[in-house]
Amino acid sequence: MTVQPIRLFGDPVLRTPADPVVDFDAELRRLVADLTDTMREQNGAGLAAPQLGVSLRVFTFDVDDVLGHLINPVLEFPDEEEQDGPEGCLSIPGLYFDTKRRQNVIAKGFSSFGDPMQIVGTGLMARCVQHETDHLDGVLFVDRLDAAGRKEAMKAIRQAEWYDGSAPPTVKLSPHISDPFGLGR
Repeated sequence: MTVQPIRLFGDPVLRTPADPVVDFDAELRRLVADLTDTMREQNGAGLAAPQLGVSLRVFTFDVDDVLGHLINPVLEFPDEEEQDGPEGCLSIPGLYFDTKRRQNVIAKGFSSFGDPMQIVGTGLMARCVQHETDHLDGVLFVDRLDAAGRKEAMKAIRQAEWYDGSAPPTVKLSPHISDPFGLGR
């Protein structure tokens, strides 16, 4: 178990859809432990494997004293209720923007041992699960902002001390633009 460096905005791994996990082995459990240690060291609510440069569908979370992980998540939304509030990302450090998400989510997937799991989340847990699952799809929270919000986010990213400017920052439109909450997934 080791704290790992977090990939920052601009790293191509953050824009690449992650591969499904097929081997539920000791290496996967080490990845989950590294994700957990890194997330906790950074005081994050969640961390996805691509943020450590690993293109696998795995994320960890630590929300409201609930610590866990989910592998190969599939999201369902039991209703149309929305939330709108500040959201940040360890790969876009120090920046927060109001982001619309669904208020309630049911996430189905597996444990690191391959056992079926389900997370029923509301509020911050729902936001975290949606945010981390987006990472697994190559989507960043700034992609979900409206045009004015994306423009503001890009300006802030270009001005951020951590942004090295080696590649022009790009924001892609969410693949769920006509379906802003991913209901078509």
